[in-house]
Amino acid sequence: MNTKDFVEKDYYKVLGVPKDATEAEIKKAYRKLAREFHPDANKGDASAEERFKEISEANDILGDPKKRKEYDEARSLFGNGALFDRGGRPGPGGGGGSFNFDLGDLFGGQQPQQGGPGGGFGGGLGDVFGGLFNRGGAGAGAGTGTRTQPRRGQDVESEVTLSFTEAVDGATVPLRMSSQAPCRACSGTGDKNGTPRVCPTCVGTGQVSRGSGGGFSLTDPCADCKGRGLIAEHPCDICKGSGRARSSRTMQVRIPAGVSDGQRIRLRGKGAPGERGGPGGDLYVVVHVDAHPVFGRKDDNLTVTVPVTFAEAALGADIKVPTLNGPSVTLKLPPGTPGGRTMRARGKGAVRKDGTRGDLLVTVEVAVPAELSDEAREALEKYREATGAEDPRSALFESAKGA
Repeated sequence: MNTKDFVEKDYYKVLGVPKDATEAEIKKAYRKLAREFHPDANKGDASAEERFKEISEANDILGDPKKRKEYDEARSLFGNGALFDRGGRPGPGGGGGSFNFDLGDLFGGQQPQQGGPGGGFGGGLGDVFGGLFNRGGAGAGAGTGTRTQPRRGQDVESEVTLSFTEAVDGATVPLRMSSQAPCRACSGTGDKNGTPRVCPTCVGTGQVSRGSGGGFSLTDPCADCKGRGLIAEHPCDICKGSGRARSSRTMQVRIPAGVSDGQRIRLRGKGAPGERGGPGGDLYVVVHVDAHPVFGRKDDNLTVTVPVTFAEAALGADIKVPTLNGPSVTLKLPPGTPGGRTMRARGKGAVRKDGTRGDLLVTVEVAVPAELSDEAREALEKYREATGAEDPRSALFESAKGA
């Protein structure tokens, strides 16, 4: 399709939808028309076949949000479908008066135009229409009118093991990473002499288009240049012409407070460096947390099991409880506290995302002595005699019978 046809065609009218139609409305209109005018349903009807191609072309533009935006901007620039004279210049009736510059220059972006030194309109619209029809925009590239595109760096995944305390409070840890980076030997060009040539297959874009029928096209990475847009005439001995080589580096990584075992943290832009000014990839860090001999964790709360004597549980007591990296706290144990009861020390847990802390959950465990002194045994015998009529299991048997 040439530029004139593109600007003049009203794809909204082709599909019979308003300019503010939603993606769902566009899809619905396309499917309805495609079924009506499909060549299989209109064998031998050349007009129906031509109409089907027009419908597919309209859907290809309006069905892609990026292409649709560029199409709307282009038509707005030329007064919603300007008329062109035989020289390819917009003429009267285009909503914007007459122009005195050549559209061939405008869309090619290589020759100077009016409007400023060196061409005030160069490059911009060439990129717009190049993107719509899978053609390279204006720019560098051995005089071909195309430019090699920036490439985002690869994502990198690494692992780190933290102590229980570091996971709760956060830590800055050194992390050694190995990833692809621009080759130092050839400065990332892939060529020994530092002068690669633009790939003739993809014309420097790193991508090639192939038709899939019905007016659609698919874009794949160029197989000849592996998506780089450049080919090394004299491949570098280190990177073998790829422009990328394995590089190791150590960086300080801040692990936020409150991470849990197995959590995967994403650090934007900290992965492998990009090519030709492209952004870096992301770094994903999988965190492993060592167990603590005393404390456990449940979401934002820490847990601890505290042994108490029978006398403390039966009579009540004030007991001291350790905290993680802080002074101990004193909890009041009510008389008659059974083993397994959990109490809460507020604000002594793990750090939350908002900077506040969870709680410390204290579970009481009645400690039974392995050995007794004569005095202790005598006292317990007297206690058993005093409470001999009581059977703590009677309710259990009654419940079992009722069930």
